[in-house]
Amino acid sequence: MSLLIILLFVGIAHLFQGRGKETQEVMAYDFSDIDVAKPDISEMILTKNVNSRPGTALKKINGLVIHYTANPGTDAEANRNYFESRKDFPNEAGYKVSSHYIVGLDGRIIQCIPENEIAYASNDRNSDTISIECCHPKKNGKYTKKTYQALIHLAAYLCDKYELEPEKIIRHYDVKGKLCPLYYVKHPEAWEKLKSDVDVYLKKSIIKKNE
Repeated sequence: MSLLIILLFVGIAHLFQGRGKETQEVMAYDFSDIDVAKPDISEMILTKNVNSRPGTALKKINGLVIHYTANPGTDAEANRNYFESRKDFPNEAGYKVSSHYIVGLDGRIIQCIPENEIAYASNDRNSDTISIECCHPKKNGKYTKKTYQALIHLAAYLCDKYELEPEKIIRHYDVKGKLCPLYYVKHPEAWEKLKSDVDVYLKKSIIKKNE
């Protein structure tokens, strides 16, 4: 009887060990194909209007602000169309919302606002940052692996283009205390990992360029 119990515990231990390895492999970011060249971006620029694309010049870029859509299960184009729909509303504060980029559940990147114009996304930092909204499948706000990888590529590309250190990547939360992006506010270690992944991506790309 005791031998059966021992074998049962060993089997359970191996099962949980295997699950842990599988989770780690799924969540690990693949840096095997490093390239800070401009990622594939669908340009779906918003119509100029007072509520989502005012056309105000963005004269300097001092950072990137990361968001989540707070709209679980929706894709990048649906959120882009929501921003576009703001043009049909009154010129009031409650209707002013947009973002330069949206990253979809499948990793698709849509550009809504030119980089040399402000977006209504980050409150006091609208005037000197580029904003990136990210879609997510569940209420917890955690990005899919494809969303995450596309975000890392886009953020690294923009950091390289505007000579920004990864520390210049911030959350909406860091501007106004809003719980956005939710998962990366509630899990600060995941946020630090995200910035670290951008840093690794940048450094490996520099090595690759010099090979």
